[in-house]
Amino acid sequence: MGRKIPIDRVRNIGIMAHIDAGKTTLTERMLFYTGRLHRLGEVHDGEATMDWMKQEQERGITITSAATTCFWNERRINIIDTPGHVDFTAEVERSLRVLDGAVAVFCAVGGVEPQSETVWRQSDKYNVPKLAFVNKMDRFGANFFDVLEMMKDRLETNAVPIQIPIGKEDNFRGIVDLVNMNAVVYDNEDLGQNYHIEEIPDELKELAEEYHHAMIEKLADSSDHIMEKYLNEEDISPEELSDAIREGTVTNKIIPVLCGSAFKNKGVQRLLDAVVSFLPSPIDLPPIEGFDLNKENTLSRKSSDDEPFSALAFKIMSDKHMGKLTYFRVYSGKLDAGSYVYNSTHDKKERMGRILLMHANKQENQDCIYAGDIAVGIGLRNTHTGDTLCDEKAPIILEAIEFPAPVISIKVSVDNSSDGDKLSKGLQKLSEEDPTFTVETDTETNDIVISGMGELHLEIIVDRLLHEFNVKAAVGQPQVAYRETITTSKEIDYKHAKQSGGRGQYGHVVMEISPTDPGVGFEFCNEIVGGKIPKEYIPAVEKGIIGAMQDGIYAKYPVVDIKVRLIDGSYHAVDSSEMAFKVASREAFKKAFMKANPILLEPTMSIEITCPESYLGDVVGDICSRRGKVSGMELKGKTQIVSAGAPLSEMFGYATNLRSLTQGRANYTMHFEKYTEVPYEIAQKIYEEKMKPKK
Repeated sequence: MGRKIPIDRVRNIGIMAHIDAGKTTLTERMLFYTGRLHRLGEVHDGEATMDWMKQEQERGITITSAATTCFWNERRINIIDTPGHVDFTAEVERSLRVLDGAVAVFCAVGGVEPQSETVWRQSDKYNVPKLAFVNKMDRFGANFFDVLEMMKDRLETNAVPIQIPIGKEDNFRGIVDLVNMNAVVYDNEDLGQNYHIEEIPDELKELAEEYHHAMIEKLADSSDHIMEKYLNEEDISPEELSDAIREGTVTNKIIPVLCGSAFKNKGVQRLLDAVVSFLPSPIDLPPIEGFDLNKENTLSRKSSDDEPFSALAFKIMSDKHMGKLTYFRVYSGKLDAGSYVYNSTHDKKERMGRILLMHANKQENQDCIYAGDIAVGIGLRNTHTGDTLCDEKAPIILEAIEFPAPVISIKVSVDNSSDGDKLSKGLQKLSEEDPTFTVETDTETNDIVISGMGELHLEIIVDRLLHEFNVKAAVGQPQVAYRETITTSKEIDYKHAKQSGGRGQYGHVVMEISPTDPGVGFEFCNEIVGGKIPKEYIPAVEKGIIGAMQDGIYAKYPVVDIKVRLIDGSYHAVDSSEMAFKVASREAFKKAFMKANPILLEPTMSIEITCPESYLGDVVGDICSRRGKVSGMELKGKTQIVSAGAPLSEMFGYATNLRSLTQGRANYTMHFEKYTEVPYEIAQKIYEEKMKPKK
């Protein structure tokens, strides 16, 4: 059976934005207009199709990136609705990795919020072409032109409006189409489904001409054809303008900006038109690159059904009825349901039992899946997020998705052993789904410790344990994920030699440890020459060091940002072994570490607080009392926007405190920024607490 939709008619897009910008409402409207929904669910009623998890409906936020398929103008659009909350950054990251284009949604009142910047930078990292949609034009305080300026200033992007609004707030009634130079006016009575094409209103003609001209000038910068016609003062047809907008968008030179009100159903059909007209199909983008199995040579795959099969698993979910669901994006080739596929990341062969196309949490069975498709596989037991699935005869390893390390931990426990089994099964499934959520057992106390990206992240994990796995878990106090490092370099000469009857143990290493730049991690340089330590023992030396780093040395927290140079050593023909060198390097590293001025590091959070001006003094005073530093303040109307940084350890319970300080009139966003040194007095207290004997 052949492909149903030609690959050039496929669009893989994501909806990305700050929390509360209206992403999910917009997705609902897109599904409604493309015939996927026959009635509209509202987020505020807890009825949105895409937010199908119980926790999403209760909180009115998107937690998982739900995938769905719909059709518009004979094009297939695969939509992934991503979360806006910083605690679910992994969901955004994994979605952007597999998308070909994105719609960035901005609130016409709030504009470019801090999380919009974070998501925007993530999309730039993956070079994702984007359209911008300024939503909520019907809201009090909406200002399309302010948002445009914020996009240029804060995102440093080439924003090109291809529409301007007709009216704003209660009077928002349509848009001026700057490509066709006409007005699109919506009927209020019928959910905005019907609209009229009219002449541009007299009061907007001058402004429309100004923005039409500015659009042509911007397009001339990225299109030689438009530049030539512009310089020769020739007329440029709407078709030529559309082609130039598409070319500029696909090559990431421009960001077309549209506007509307998803809630009032205005501008959504025009946005769907823009998605199919301007965002790329899989074949408009360069071939996907990867490596061979030894990770030595670069390979590439074109977006074609004729190439060998390659796909990236970007999300794992567990379903009560179907078991483990693996979301994957096909980059090349095709795959039949029921056939075998090779997991090149883990060198395992897997059987793809069934293939489904998802519509939010409903699904349709597929006999075959093709290049450019996003689908769900059932039966892949050993596949994890970021794994490559491919043809065993033409193996490739695609670049995996990088996720940030968790910064906050809590202990969880249950009252009886039968719940203990349910707890461990539930945690295992949840950690498979979410790479930024980890589960460990404290070796000293046997407590189960779960770690994540923030308080809300862990709160929702515990909530899901109760509702999905029927486990009532008791939760301890949040713990900060401290780290250790050094501030000076140290060389050490260490010999591990034991002789106790029979074969002895001998390992001798000379190494230098030194600090690296923050965020670099661990670097190991083997500088042994002349076989002073045989090659086969070098990996054991590195393993010994990594083992010591993971356990921690100074205060038993993991060690980060260190470079180790192995510069000399010796071995014994009989007594040397991998184990001896592992022990030698471990002990050498520990001794050197304690002499290299060890320090503790703590996660520092970036915070943005929006509060009425009258509460500014209290809010700033409170941040400073939490060892925080204010880096900037901006007045918008009567509202102050405060940018600050503060240690995570001082920010627990901040939401409640901020509400009481401002009578509930302030809100904030917070995300992990970097690790910084803990002040000496506080580090001493943490050290003493950590080293106390466990009861």
